Amino acid sequence: MRFPKKDDRPDIELIKKMVDRFLEAGFTYFDTAWAYPDSEKALKEALVDRYPREKYLLATKMAPWIGCKTKEEAYAQFDSSLEATGAGYFDFYLLHNLGEFRSEFFDRFDCWNFVQEKKREGLIKHAGFSFHAQPEELDAILTAHPEMEFVQLQINYADWDAPEIRSRECYEVARKHGKPIIVMEPVKGGLLAAPPESVEKLFKEADPERSCASWAIRFAAGQEGVVVALSGMNSMEQMEDNISSLQDFTSLDEERLGVIGKAQEILRSIPIVPCTACDYCAKVCPMDIGISGTFIAMNYYTLYKNMTIALGRQGWLVDAHGRKRASECIKCGACEQVCPQHIHIREELERAAGLLQGETAGNLRKN
Repeated sequence: MRFPKKDDRPDIELIKKMVDRFLEAGFTYFDTAWAYPDSEKALKEALVDRYPREKYLLATKMAPWIGCKTKEEAYAQFDSSLEATGAGYFDFYLLHNLGEFRSEFFDRFDCWNFVQEKKREGLIKHAGFSFHAQPEELDAILTAHPEMEFVQLQINYADWDAPEIRSRECYEVARKHGKPIIVMEPVKGGLLAAPPESVEKLFKEADPERSCASWAIRFAAGQEGVVVALSGMNSMEQMEDNISSLQDFTSLDEERLGVIGKAQEILRSIPIVPCTACDYCAKVCPMDIGISGTFIAMNYYTLYKNMTIALGRQGWLVDAHGRKRASECIKCGACEQVCPQHIHIREELERAAGLLQGETAGNLRKN
């Protein structure tokens, strides 16, 4: 996916070593996407050009919501991926990031029939989609498109019951429809490799030899129906840790699941903005502030003290959705009148503006 870089380019020599070690350990699934800069080309050089095609499984994705105005532009992403990877065909081809405003593009350009046509041509072996939205929409998509063979979901112990992500419910929808599940974000973008100190202490006391990332990956991989757990590794150390976690894999036993449960309790006990992303506030805000997205970004920082990830969440959930930032709030209070969680929204937005748009965030952007 997003490979380690050297001089702002994929570090091909390191990637080759990682590919070699991965295959040597008995793993075969490589995930990339048209939308990941230079990733498909890097895979061609590090994997496709160096190994027989039957030795690995390759997955990539189509994202027509990125800059496409016609179905021809959307379909051209497939041809671009074929050329960039040089793989000849894709073992797994995904419609990339369905949900919310993005879903309409797949319908408008009839991407559903397009991938079935490519299957008939032998250029796609298995067709599915990745999803980052609410379980009700996932249910509707799987009901409308039973031909989709698998679904890729964000599953990790931190998001399992998080109201803004509802990971468990999405998982249960996929299971209801009988779809195999590919897990993404089992370590939550790396955040669960360095969780709050109290969570890290809990894991180390339970098993001093295991990393925090290992606990997260084993939780996700052990769910029934999961066939692949993806991990965006960018060092040999991460590679070796993940291999040790999943080679000769067995699911977490009841005792260790109990430890995961305690970790979830710790995360729930950390004071965050109690936003459930119901977005009632969004319907009445005269300034169209990205309120829930701002609070999700704030909560990322509160829990994991990672400003880079928090700003990334703000960029995606606020900026990319065309919403205004917290500093644009005029403090009218309309949002607070409809918030079922009784959040002091104006006060929290002022705090968010200071944190996410303040000096610390500004310095981080410059660097």
